[in-house]
Amino acid sequence: MKYKIPIAEPEIGEEELKNVMEAVKSGWVSSKGPFIEEFEKSFSNYIGVKYGIATSNGTAALHLALVALGIGRGDKVLVPSLTFIATANAVTYTGAEPVFVDSHPEYWCIDPFKIEEKIDDKTKAIIVVHLYGHPCDMDEIMRIAEDHNLHVIEDCAEAHGAEYKGRKVGSFGIISCFSFYGNKIITTGEGGMCLTNNEELAGKMRVLRDHGMNPNKKYWHDVIGFNYRMTNLQAALGIAQLKKIDLLVAKKRQIASLYKKLLQDLPFITIAPEMPWAKNVYWLYSVLVKKEIKDKIMASLEEKGIETRPFFHPIHMLPPYKSSLTLPVAEELSAKGLNLPSGFRLSENQIKEIVEVLREV
Repeated sequence: MKYKIPIAEPEIGEEELKNVMEAVKSGWVSSKGPFIEEFEKSFSNYIGVKYGIATSNGTAALHLALVALGIGRGDKVLVPSLTFIATANAVTYTGAEPVFVDSHPEYWCIDPFKIEEKIDDKTKAIIVVHLYGHPCDMDEIMRIAEDHNLHVIEDCAEAHGAEYKGRKVGSFGIISCFSFYGNKIITTGEGGMCLTNNEELAGKMRVLRDHGMNPNKKYWHDVIGFNYRMTNLQAALGIAQLKKIDLLVAKKRQIASLYKKLLQDLPFITIAPEMPWAKNVYWLYSVLVKKEIKDKIMASLEEKGIETRPFFHPIHMLPPYKSSLTLPVAEELSAKGLNLPSGFRLSENQIKEIVEVLREV
């Protein structure tokens, strides 16, 4: 179905087309070419981290980070249950075990006060996810990680430009991972990136990304690696996107501000959070509604050609990871959670139309 108001859409303009055409005409269309290095440098500078390693997608970035940190069979990695399944899958790819942690009831990310009870002598890392554009409580998470000698990996797939106490997410953990999928704040179509301040880890990830090939000896492979490279075509798109990231983040926040203003008097809706220490980039404008009417709301909006999305299912409830574990906050948030249209071209009148349907329900 083609929606009159889609949930999200990329904002692609003339400069993106110009860059991609330049890459095509140059013949550098695969995993070599000047746009890749430029994008790595520009994006890592934007986040405030020394090294960027561009990847084929965000899931590959997470897997690459875990392998570079030496995480594998017999290890455990803490992850929030309320996130996209890729976060847990990346852990499983290494042979390690994802251990699921509940969400914070106020801002929906991993609850730092539920982390320590899950740590044992096999725990090697924590992956935190800045869910739907809202940062995690990084001070508390970093304190716990330091106390227990754990690596922190930031999954920033949904949070380009989000800030914790004035500092961009992606600059706290030993490695941070981004996705540039088509519905993200900036896109390369598919694509991702690992960021780190650690030169040794950066070098390791570059080798692992390229089949484990020795950078100084062609076709000599010291280790088993992966084909996780970004193409020059994708990076060409990414460079143009990055130039307007501040405008795109401002647009997301403007959309959120209007939603908040129009929705705050509706008793059956809890609006998207923004803690005093956070800058939420509202990747998707997310609300909680009464469980009993969520399906009715989604159906009513669908009838009007308005696309919505439910929240992610908690991973501990999905077939590959299903267990007897109960995480009440994550389960409640998932049951109530609804993502409203949040595309960059969303107009004030369209937001009013969406809210009017909600009022009618």
